[in-house]
Amino acid sequence: MVTAVSVLVLLAAGVAASPAMADTAQAQAQDVYEVLGTATPQLRTAVARTGVDILTATNESTTIVGSAAQAEQLRKLGFVVESRGPVETQGLPEVAPAAITDFPSGDEGYHTFAEATAALQAAQQNFPAIAKLSSVGQSYQGRAMNLIKISDNVATDENEPEVLFTCNMHAREHLTTEMCLRIVERFTTGYATNAAIKNMVDTREIYLIPNMNPDGSEYDISGGRYHSWRKNRQGNGTDPNRNWSYKWGCCGGSSTSPTNETYRGPSAFSAPETKSVSDWVNSRKIGGVQQIKTHIDFHTYSELVLWPFGYTYNPTAPGMTAAEAQKFQTLGKQMAATNGYTAEQSSGLYITDGDINDWMWGNHKILSFCFEMYPKGGNPGFYPPDEAIAPQTARNDKAVDLIIGAAV
Repeated sequence: MVTAVSVLVLLAAGVAASPAMADTAQAQAQDVYEVLGTATPQLRTAVARTGVDILTATNESTTIVGSAAQAEQLRKLGFVVESRGPVETQGLPEVAPAAITDFPSGDEGYHTFAEATAALQAAQQNFPAIAKLSSVGQSYQGRAMNLIKISDNVATDENEPEVLFTCNMHAREHLTTEMCLRIVERFTTGYATNAAIKNMVDTREIYLIPNMNPDGSEYDISGGRYHSWRKNRQGNGTDPNRNWSYKWGCCGGSSTSPTNETYRGPSAFSAPETKSVSDWVNSRKIGGVQQIKTHIDFHTYSELVLWPFGYTYNPTAPGMTAAEAQKFQTLGKQMAATNGYTAEQSSGLYITDGDINDWMWGNHKILSFCFEMYPKGGNPGFYPPDEAIAPQTARNDKAVDLIIGAAV
């Protein structure tokens, strides 16, 4: 039987993947596997450190994408590993080819980068008193990193608490862009008629970055089919959510291999997308006080509400007191009670380092959460049909209101 102790002993003995092994494995055919017996965060971390792409992780099993060599590696660590077939058959709908500039046929309800930009421009045009579109910088391939602000007196930097929502850091997680667009639509069109929305807009400055990884997102739908692409488009790609400077590369929660799905880059903020966003967040520290008070980074999938720290299993650590950890837990559980997600510390899944939530809190004391959206399991995975957009984004309305209300 596999145990945390037996796995850690094997890891210490050098059975875990080296960068060279990971490079070789990534060049091989990728299949979906079920790794059984992942009952603890330590066991799930051991799975992650072999360089596989983790899709879902539970106490019963962890679903991964990897090569036959990586599957064998996991078996050597003592895990039972069962094949679930080629990636192409797992949650990627069979659809007719579409134009290279659009989603696959049948999923056109999703917004391409150009369509999302047009929607933001329309929000500014239709509601100029409360919506202002700008950019935090450019992606690796030169696309604008759109930033929209929603507030009364939107052209003025008022002394009001600020809230930030970020979406689509991982390319294939298109439902998250729709989540940001839902927030924009709700808080602009509802301002004149909904007293609660008006109060939030009048008393906060709300910022959204709907496309954190526009290059990767566009590549993922290129040719009218899905590519299950995660990273940015810089070389072999960098995982933007392992590229932040706080505890970057500290704790075995990211990869040094450029072909790995969790490649952290050669240095913190080597990805222009993370550098641009971090520079903008840093700029919101005015007179020594960070104006952004709360933040949600939306991902898919697994239906989770997660909070820092990801780099350590401990609920408290340097930079996180017991009272602060309790504040995260209380708000996280309150938000999860509104959408039916599961709430837990990020490292309760497995160790990550260099992620945005740890950086937001560790550097700026911003109450920062990660939402893993619909679905809960592997079907339909990263590619829910566009009919899911409306119900699954509206599902987070109350949680969005709570995070805005928590910005004080």
